[in-house]
Amino acid sequence: GSYKRSLAAMVRMSVLADALKTLNNAEKAGKRQVLIRPCSKVIVKYLQVMQKHGYIGEFEVIDDHRSGKVVIELIGRINKCGVISPRFDLQIGQIEQWTSNLLPSRQFGYIVMTTSLGIMDHEEARRKSTGGKILGFFY
Repeated sequence: GSYKRSLAAMVRMSVLADALKTLNNAEKAGKRQVLIRPCSKVIVKYLQVMQKHGYIGEFEVIDDHRSGKVVIELIGRINKCGVISPRFDLQIGQIEQWTSNLLPSRQFGYIVMTTSLGIMDHEEARRKSTGGKILGFFY
């Protein structure tokens, strides 16, 4: 009882962290799809980045007039995804260093960041030469 409660209280701290953890676990368990709730704008944007790079299949946001939820098709591409918290500031010059720290190799994996131009992966941020705050990563 009490353990469950403290967990539920702890989780709300970061809806995104929660979503990515759920995603990770479902992928590890070999599930074909996964339901994530609650759903936030940030989560949807994050999923769009992952989808763009072919890490997840289609996803559908279901409006249940509460916090919403999202159903995601998994295609077995994700090795790991997670949040970086706190959301460190990332100047354009530091992107390189962060990618080498977080990602297994230079060839694949993305850092998701929130910039003044919206939420994008580090490569797009580099192309648009903008810094921002780091949200998380996936590979």
